[in-house]
Amino acid sequence: MSRVLLVDDDDTLTELLAEYLSAEGLEVNRMPDGESGVKEILGGNGYDVVILDSMMPKMSGLDVLKTVRAQSKIPIIMLTAKGDDIDRIIGLEMGADDYVPKPCTPRELLARINAILRRAQQSGESGNGGNSLSVSNVTLYPAKRQAAIGDTPLELTSTEFNLLEALMRHAGQVVSKETLSLEALDRKLAKFDRSIDVHISSIRHKLGDPSLIQTVRGLGYLFVKN
Repeated sequence: MSRVLLVDDDDTLTELLAEYLSAEGLEVNRMPDGESGVKEILGGNGYDVVILDSMMPKMSGLDVLKTVRAQSKIPIIMLTAKGDDIDRIIGLEMGADDYVPKPCTPRELLARINAILRRAQQSGESGNGGNSLSVSNVTLYPAKRQAAIGDTPLELTSTEFNLLEALMRHAGQVVSKETLSLEALDRKLAKFDRSIDVHISSIRHKLGDPSLIQTVRGLGYLFVKN
């Protein structure tokens, strides 16, 4: 059973979400503020996904995200105020895997959670037997969810790993943002959604060689085969 942690000070909302997610077969725990959330996330409690509100007392969601990302790659979905594009972009740049605008429906949140869990499982299954994927000095180990450029390990979030894997499997070909969203986020690309662009920017920075992933204006992205 997959384990989900809800970190949000809105007790009414988290109770509703926990009841719904539990009925869908997930094990759910709740934390009412950022400080307790950090302790729970980093406490070795085996969570598969964290749902993190951006606005909380004691410690904001972005501060929680920054603290956790310094020590963990656990998938994190941010809950952001509707229309607050700045918080969404900052959250993605800081390592959030996805975001859901509030107010959100439990069904939408469940879809995002299942997408992350499904992609992790599919990536692991495709990498059974220790297989690796290597293109242009970048190597992925899907079964271990690990990556490296040369001999240097890459610290990627779950979504960044999925995106890089999708690009590398199509190396030398232009991949549209719509295709990347389906293959890496397991959902259709929403109108005005900049998630893919922000994640790609972060991957380029971590690779240390922005030229490996080229933007093909109006079409998508291309991973270069050297």
